[in-house]
Amino acid sequence: MSGGRYVSIAVSRPPSVRINNRIRFPQIRVIGPDGTQLGIMATKDALRQAQDQGLDLVEISPNARPPVCRILDFGKYQYEEAKNAKRAKKRQHSSQLKEMRFRPKIDEHDINFKTNRLREFLQDGHKVRAYVEFRGREMTHTEFGYRILERVKESLADVGLPEPSVRMEGRHMSLIINPKRAPAKPKDDDRRPAESRKEEPAAIPTEAVPPGVSAPPVASEELSA
Repeated sequence: MSGGRYVSIAVSRPPSVRINNRIRFPQIRVIGPDGTQLGIMATKDALRQAQDQGLDLVEISPNARPPVCRILDFGKYQYEEAKNAKRAKKRQHSSQLKEMRFRPKIDEHDINFKTNRLREFLQDGHKVRAYVEFRGREMTHTEFGYRILERVKESLADVGLPEPSVRMEGRHMSLIINPKRAPAKPKDDDRRPAESRKEEPAAIPTEAVPPGVSAPPVASEELSA
């Protein structure tokens, strides 16, 4: 320090997963690239095996005794971990509960606008909660809240499945609506016209025909000219 000035030093943060020479335990339990248990061995021997195969030794369970390490391609491992984290984040995002507040004396334009926003949330796969907030003496006219939520429920019937009951929690009257699942795509066979899906005539097993007797001809729907 000179003249009251500080010099900042950037310190790199160590990786959360230890690999290769960063593994400090003398002995580890080793799993091979194909998932085979290779048993407990000296870390230096496991590292030599990984290097001989052009792979890395990765610590996957540091709290075990002895710690568990696996021989694998660390670059590919990082890619798979990032992909799994992204998939988990997407699942978490898709399960979010979206909320929309209504007031008992809401005007026509606002109720249409907010209902359309709820529609967008449901179409994106989100669960929604529509609620009416009462203030002061508005609590004596909760029927306004029922009317609003009934209207929202009916407007969103094509994209949402409402839960059976409207809930009253303090000054909030709420309704939960779940997104409808997309209908399953019909199979190729189901797309064919009904006429083309007629059952084929069953063949007569050869072993069911007595020796020396020819099998009867299968009836055909085609008419001879």
